[in-house]
Amino acid sequence: MSYSIILGKQDFLESLRGKTASFLLAGSVTKTCEIPNLSQAGIPGKLHLTPVLDAEFVMVKQVRSLENIATTPKGVPTPALITRAVHELKGFKEIELLNLGLETLPKIEHFTVHEFGLTPSEDITKGANIEALSLFEKGLAFAQEYVPKSDYTILAESVPAGTTTAAATAKVLGYKSENYFSSSYKNSPNELKKEVIEKSLSNTNESMDIFEKLGFVSDNMIIFSAGFILGLQATPHKLILAGGTQMASVLLVVNSVLKTMGGELDSSKISLCTTKWIAEDKNSNIKAILEQLDFKINLYASDFDFSLSSHLALKLYDEGEAKEGVGCGAALCYASINGITKEQITQKTESFLNSN
Repeated sequence: MSYSIILGKQDFLESLRGKTASFLLAGSVTKTCEIPNLSQAGIPGKLHLTPVLDAEFVMVKQVRSLENIATTPKGVPTPALITRAVHELKGFKEIELLNLGLETLPKIEHFTVHEFGLTPSEDITKGANIEALSLFEKGLAFAQEYVPKSDYTILAESVPAGTTTAAATAKVLGYKSENYFSSSYKNSPNELKKEVIEKSLSNTNESMDIFEKLGFVSDNMIIFSAGFILGLQATPHKLILAGGTQMASVLLVVNSVLKTMGGELDSSKISLCTTKWIAEDKNSNIKAILEQLDFKINLYASDFDFSLSSHLALKLYDEGEAKEGVGCGAALCYASINGITKEQITQKTESFLNSN
């Protein structure tokens, strides 16, 4: 099993081969996920539980806030299974949760949960109601206080409807976004997304500064993570952004903050790792998003797929019914540089489903 280089060089990822990683999961809820048919990242009517269930499964291999593993209406299980499979085969140094606005906390013990006093952000069609500058500063401060116990950190996310808020974020900041952002659906509800994004942008105007605009149309994970990236700049610590177009939107925010407030980014310490399903998605274009940045970024995609699996639910990944989430792309790249095989990950992931 290996990975492909979409942007940049392989040097960054190869420099981490055999080294230890910390895994931070940013869990957040945007009430945008309550808009019917916008997202299938979990159980309809219970999408607010998706990041809670993801955290539980990645950390303790159980879901405790529901009876069973969350699946989409078509039966696709959460990508948390893939991340957990990698963790069991080659453990992360630690897994910690960033509570960036959850409705309920995961039922876990002995794991660090970082609290920031945040509540879920609102539906962006009505205004997300985020104190964006304060939130950005929380991310900045957390990075400056962050003491990693490993050689590098993987920052992952679980935010249902997050690709919609990510696309709205890109558009309000003046970047090209049409057909660039992915969806949890195989066939993205493009017209609905467009309607939601246009309605959210109608609440903003050009006289607003960057943080005022983000406060209306973005989500907690994007704004906090942008602050975290910039806060880490004062340290030599390397960071992998684990995800697809949502993490690409985080980098657009970083880019806009730097243009607005001045400063430079040493992007040689950062990369974004995603999945083959995002890299080959014909309905999005992560490369085009990142090519709008004023700095260079390393973008890698794992070549893992479920071609070796006979499990019908997992086969749906290869059909485009799920593409990223819960850091699975970065976990798979981490697996690649630590000698874990496609067969091992497939078998381990299947074992979780066979035991439920």
